[in-house]
Amino acid sequence: MNIGGIGSVANAYQYANLTRSNKVSSPDFTSSMQEATAENKVDAYKNYLQDKYGVPITVTSVGKDQNSMDRFAGGTAGSGNVAIAPNILKQMANDPEKAAYYEKKISDYFNYGVPQTDAFMAMIGHRKTSEGLVIHEDGTVTHYLSGEESPEKVAKFEAEQKAKKEKKAKQAREAQERAKEVAEERHRVQEEMYHNRSIESVLYDQVYNSRMMAYSDSQEGLLSAYTLRMGPIVTSL
Repeated sequence: MNIGGIGSVANAYQYANLTRSNKVSSPDFTSSMQEATAENKVDAYKNYLQDKYGVPITVTSVGKDQNSMDRFAGGTAGSGNVAIAPNILKQMANDPEKAAYYEKKISDYFNYGVPQTDAFMAMIGHRKTSEGLVIHEDGTVTHYLSGEESPEKVAKFEAEQKAKKEKKAKQAREAQERAKEVAEERHRVQEEMYHNRSIESVLYDQVYNSRMMAYSDSQEGLLSAYTLRMGPIVTSL
């Protein structure tokens, strides 16, 4: 599709270079534009633009604020979106210089803007949902672009999140198992220590109870008391 800018004011309304439609010759179109009434002239010029760029031209006033742009852009899809304010379209239909100026803006959008955004979106892994050019009532031009992550990128992200979640769950299970092992080992050690202390206590009691203790306020009495603790001494003859 040839959507190059108009080279001069003189050929602003020429139709000979269009590749989308060869039904109307540039002299016929120029003549019809000159003879048309003001209202018909705007309609004829709109049709000319649509044939030239191969896209529908939306004639509407779009505000420059964020909300207005969001509302308009939200109702479009693809890259073939061109909106022109009614007063600007009328100026273009009646003023070759205005026509040349704005047609170049539109041509640059299709020739350079769209390929650039295509490459950019592919580079960041996003899918373009809508793109367009808006010519406002004050003559300023706004380009807009909307998109979303490509299905491939979304699937990759979800797979990564799933893997991270599974890894985290595995680490949690392993931590719980290690904690359980530590607790079981601590319990085993405590049981062993308690068992050992019990044995020591029994042995101590046995040793302590096997001892013969004697108390007295004199050495002679001590020996006698000790002898009594020993019980009868059995001697063999």
